[in-house]
Amino acid sequence: MRIGLIGTGRIGSFHAGVLARHPEVDALVVTDTDGGRATGVARHVGASAVGSAAEVFGAGVDAVVIASATAAHAELIGRAARAGLPAFCEKPIALDLPGTLGALREVDEAGSVLQLGFMRRFDAGYGAARAAVRAGTLGRLHTVRAATMDPAPPPAAYLPLSGGLFRDCLVHDFDVLRWVTGREVTEVYATGSDAGPAMFRAAGDVDTAAALLTLDDGTLATATATRCNGAGYDVRMELAGELDQITVGLDDRTPVTSAEPLGPAAPARPWPGFLERFAPAYEAELDAFVRVVRGELPNPCDGREAWYALLVAEACEVSRRERRPVTVAEVAKAADGAAG
Repeated sequence: MRIGLIGTGRIGSFHAGVLARHPEVDALVVTDTDGGRATGVARHVGASAVGSAAEVFGAGVDAVVIASATAAHAELIGRAARAGLPAFCEKPIALDLPGTLGALREVDEAGSVLQLGFMRRFDAGYGAARAAVRAGTLGRLHTVRAATMDPAPPPAAYLPLSGGLFRDCLVHDFDVLRWVTGREVTEVYATGSDAGPAMFRAAGDVDTAAALLTLDDGTLATATATRCNGAGYDVRMELAGELDQITVGLDDRTPVTSAEPLGPAAPARPWPGFLERFAPAYEAELDAFVRVVRGELPNPCDGREAWYALLVAEACEVSRRERRPVTVAEVAKAADGAAG
């Protein structure tokens, strides 16, 4: 199999290594707007570098992996669809609902495959939590608590391009909340704080956020995030039911210290970032994509999944801005109206 990779930044470089050593990938063709970076990555993993995305599409590839800047995702998804090529794309499809709908429409019209990069669906802990909920071992689920905490803010130049904390960061929590529980979010009430570094205020973003989410069966969930968690990279989900309670993301590298006299001390090697914490999940999602391309597996995370998660993120942005509860149906209706 011949795979094209567009984008060789931090996550793209990681994907290049995974794809280059995959037993079903015979050749890898990479490109980046920074030609020198693409050449360096290609040399490191034994791939071929070309000068543009157009050259990737013209290189006889069987599928494409899109890890470029977010602004290019929708156009590249459309190009892959028109070429009849299966595509894997890092989230998001686009930073707004109309752009997302437009790309999804092209995929639907072409009848092509689009798999989205929500890697937490391939993490062992989240998978075990999903199985526990499905098996009923927790009893009636009444509370879910999700948290994503980055150890340090991203570069200031990234913030205006990110879409904001809800769309860029918490969208992972919104997606995996739906996946683990099997329920839909119906209403949100969200707020955020820009009391940290001044670059967040300059970008109109927040460095810390919290949302209260109501699911369609009455389960209550909270989702919190921050860019300023100096203890380390911390991603967790706690699920509480009438019979039991479980936690995802609690291990000997979780960057938390108990205040109790007999509680655990700070970890010796806290998780430093998302690539280290979710490396096995990133590998698993690309392996799944290869199997999808080969016709061995149904698509485990199609583009509509990104749409539903983005609707929740959009509802949270409206709620934060207007300081009121917002239903996901209200946001979906507005998006349908805007799309005509």
